[in-house]
Amino acid sequence: MRRREFITLLGGAAVAWWPLAARAQSAEHIRLVGILNILSPDDPEAETRHAILAQTLQQLGWAVGRDLKFEIRQVGGDLDRIRRYAAELIALAPDVIVTVGSVALAPLQQATRTIPIVFVNVPDPVGAGFVQSMARPGGNITGFSNFEYSMSGKWAELLKQIAPRVTRAVVFRDPMSAAGIGQFAAVRSVAQSLNIELTPLNVRDTAEIERAVKEFAHVSNGGMIITAGGTAARRKLIISLAARYKLPSVYPYRYYAVDGGLITYGPNTHDPVQRAAVYVDRILKGERPADLPVQVPTKYELVVNLKTAKALAIDIPDKLLALADEVIE
Repeated sequence: MRRREFITLLGGAAVAWWPLAARAQSAEHIRLVGILNILSPDDPEAETRHAILAQTLQQLGWAVGRDLKFEIRQVGGDLDRIRRYAAELIALAPDVIVTVGSVALAPLQQATRTIPIVFVNVPDPVGAGFVQSMARPGGNITGFSNFEYSMSGKWAELLKQIAPRVTRAVVFRDPMSAAGIGQFAAVRSVAQSLNIELTPLNVRDTAEIERAVKEFAHVSNGGMIITAGGTAARRKLIISLAARYKLPSVYPYRYYAVDGGLITYGPNTHDPVQRAAVYVDRILKGERPADLPVQVPTKYELVVNLKTAKALAIDIPDKLLALADEVIE
């Protein structure tokens, strides 16, 4: 289900998410759900996720604005804000916090060991130290993982399929997160067998991204691989650079292709938000995060943007198009 459909389903209820309806109720009847998101407030993907969360909770009997309130903090790519926003949410003492990605989860874990947290899109939560095990998280944190690191090698394979001449690739990743390190290692292990030389690029500095890509593009046979660690908030910049320098690029999620990215492969980003809402419901009804198992993706999707392929003068192999879950024309 796409963004417009979810917003339509919410209908008039969406406008009552915040204080007007909430003031009509006594505070003791309203449960508080904190949301920490690394995307910006005007990002369509963030808007869609919030709509999915609210709509699913409504189906479970919680009306946002009547007996439930969202308190949202959105980083907008400024990663320096994460700790401050995490502290702000903790200070509000919400009943539960929903967060997306390991970059946002880490400061929350450091700030509280008691407030329940439900995460979405966190790779290897055991290895990162967020939970004790997938089956028994054991603390105040549970949620939905998105990648096995080995799967990240598929991005290198796809890049070689769509651009066989590629011998060099810049890899966007967050070197400060376990996800960025793990995904880069998986990409490198596959890239070596494909004779692709990799150059890691830190996604935390806009000026560095622009300078590095410009310098990289001066040599032929280059491409780009964008990992899932901390790149979402800067995806429009990255996509625009790929277009400017005619670089074939592979991205981790469908919404990158919607914004003009050439090809994406990764888990569906909306399904785990729906499932996270179920966990929020269960926690609000008294269950403990420690007893709710961490779940893995149920669906991966391959999306191709043919309009972008045409602009880059790239012929997507028919075999690959036949495998695509969606083709954007």
